[in-house]
Amino acid sequence: MISLTDFLVVSAVLFCIGLYMVVSKHNAIQILIGIELMLNAAILNLVAFGKYDLFNNAGQMFALFAIVLAAATTAVALAIILNVYRQYKTIDPGKVDQLKD
Repeated sequence: MISLTDFLVVSAVLFCIGLYMVVSKHNAIQILIGIELMLNAAILNLVAFGKYDLFNNAGQMFALFAIVLAAATTAVALAIILNVYRQYKTIDPGKVDQLKD
């Protein structure tokens, strides 16, 4: 049987990979992927701790809410990235130095 420690270790590894991607990449899409990995690590923690909640499954409800928010956030972020690419012809956040021409 998989213990709570196993879930926490996998979640910590996912979070560290996501954090590394956010800090080291120079591509907006890869930064978004890193943020999603960190969010998935948090959702895994919610579900893992929700397994031990015997009363009302609060962990699973929070995880479902976090998944819905992640989907909405990703849609908005991709729309912003597409508009930035249309304006500047790059998705490198370091090369976008002004918001308006």
